[in-house]
Amino acid sequence: MKETGIFKSFLNLVFDILLVYICYTICRILFLTLNYSFYEGKILTDNFFNLVKGSLVFDTSGILYTNMIFLLLALFPLHLKENSPTYAKIVKIVYVSINTLGIIANLCDVVYFRFTGRRTTGTVFSEFGNEDNLFSIIFTEAFHSWYLIIAAVIMALLLIFLYKNPLSNKPLYGILSFIKYYTLRIVFVLITVALCAIGMRGGIDRSTRPITLSNANQYITSPVEAPLILNTPFSIIRTINKKPFQNPNYFSEEELESIYTPLHQPVDSIVANAKGKGKNVVVFIVESFAREFIKSYNPDSLGGNYQSYTPFVDSLMQHSVWFMNSYTNGRKSIDGMPSVLSSIPYFIEPFFVTPAALNNLSGIARELKNEGYYSAFFHGAKNGSMGFQAFSNATGFDDYFGRTEFDQSKRFGGEAEFDGYWAIWDEPFLQYFCAEMGFFQQPFVSAVFTATSHHPFQIPEKYKGKFPEGTLEVHKCIGYTDYALRRFFEEAKKQPWYNNTVFVITNDHTNLTEHPEYQTDLGVFTGPVIFFSPGDPDFKGCHEGLAQQIDIMPTLLGYLGYNRPYIAFGQDLLNTPKEETFVVNYPNGVYQFAKNGYVIQFDGEKTTAVYALTDKLMQNNLIGTINISDMERQLKAIIQQYMSRMNENRMAINDIQ
Repeated sequence: MKETGIFKSFLNLVFDILLVYICYTICRILFLTLNYSFYEGKILTDNFFNLVKGSLVFDTSGILYTNMIFLLLALFPLHLKENSPTYAKIVKIVYVSINTLGIIANLCDVVYFRFTGRRTTGTVFSEFGNEDNLFSIIFTEAFHSWYLIIAAVIMALLLIFLYKNPLSNKPLYGILSFIKYYTLRIVFVLITVALCAIGMRGGIDRSTRPITLSNANQYITSPVEAPLILNTPFSIIRTINKKPFQNPNYFSEEELESIYTPLHQPVDSIVANAKGKGKNVVVFIVESFAREFIKSYNPDSLGGNYQSYTPFVDSLMQHSVWFMNSYTNGRKSIDGMPSVLSSIPYFIEPFFVTPAALNNLSGIARELKNEGYYSAFFHGAKNGSMGFQAFSNATGFDDYFGRTEFDQSKRFGGEAEFDGYWAIWDEPFLQYFCAEMGFFQQPFVSAVFTATSHHPFQIPEKYKGKFPEGTLEVHKCIGYTDYALRRFFEEAKKQPWYNNTVFVITNDHTNLTEHPEYQTDLGVFTGPVIFFSPGDPDFKGCHEGLAQQIDIMPTLLGYLGYNRPYIAFGQDLLNTPKEETFVVNYPNGVYQFAKNGYVIQFDGEKTTAVYALTDKLMQNNLIGTINISDMERQLKAIIQQYMSRMNENRMAINDIQ
């Protein structure tokens, strides 16, 4: 046997991994070829490179996940293993077996995709767990798809015969050769671990979360393209042991629809009398901008001497429609965007990281596209960060403007405005946001997600000492972001589109808190819901009903006089009696539902607590003393509608194309 040195063995390892990439590419070509009718006319030439890029990102992650054991066996620094024929055979068997299974999984989806419209996920094990005839079904389908079996055999043979031994079988003589061996092996291990961590996560940026299925939307122009750039091993690994949406079947379908439905049907009188017809829409999702920081939301606290960190927003609220009892639906940034822009609450798992993220989705951008609106989403972080770009594409936004586009603009400071950690500072990015809208054709709908009021809670050096430090690190950031909003509106007033626009200000979630009423199970979900329409001076006033993020989309569509049916889990706050308004969220594994002066907590089977909304600290559990059967009934219906629609891909009208 020809001797293999340490460097050559490492190159052999790289070759073996590249061979797996080739096999995955062959599987993808077969997937596209044999399912071309689903893609014909939908894959645009100008998106080809995005599809290739996305495929490489997901293949890298999937291949590294599945080959972790092989890489460990090959690189583990132990000189005794290098010359062992038995050990070499074990390493090869692991490599061939694992990657053959990956190939088979990909090829199975070539067929299975036709029935599901998506890649197989970790839920496949529970979906077919009780099927006694599963193996006969697989055998029958394999018989009909004999050509895929041949393809699998050919690729398995490629792995067997082209495999290169990643072990160094060069004998070691003397202490220097031992030192060289262990030094190089440890270096190679460290390099490989670093590269694997980057590849599995899908990027090197500190703001990059480990990629999930929903990140496929970042690279596609149509939902049907997502299964093309994903691979099945990745889809299974990233969803296995994730809690799937399980339909609790509380009610029959007929009874369910009579209790609650997220299907909104246009009301002729509302459409006819809508004051906002044809108006542009601008939505601010402001990082950590909780109600606690806004004085208008806390007029009676601390004897009226409540410290406000938002003087501009307080002044704007005097000319706006806003809701005293307003809440978020989730606790993370990735929960806020679906709630605000698509009226999807957070239940069980962040929507972004579930297989349902690839469903056909409704959203303010997609609905208003029916009325000829152009749409754009802005986020000052690295493009693709937090999955926002993927979600904006999935919900119908025409364009995405991130840090890349900001840096390319000659009118602003480029990378000099980067905060060094997360994103572009709020003030310059909101100025950029305002300026870009000047180029949009009206009517348009745009949304921006700010970033500065986020850990590590820094503001630009030139503003140090300008804003109240307060008692929490976030306070000065809130003051800075409020100032950034002031600067935005100063510039927006000069724009021809300003008076023909309705603005919305809300947050993504709460952050650090200091007042006890904002630290309860319900208090941690507080956030502003503010509508400002400068061209409609009578559109103002504080409302006492409940409000939440998922109400923003239906409220806007009602104000605009939208005349088509759509799916939204929230309500039109302007046309719903306050006693019918509700709030729903999911703290620490229980469902929380507020309505008509009370809030209940429900564990999926029974109500565990009841509090009066006036009990700000949630100290007096009223369970057993208050009849909450109607509230529990409505909450169950909301849960069942959510779970069944997520599982059955019924989150949009005419969702089966």
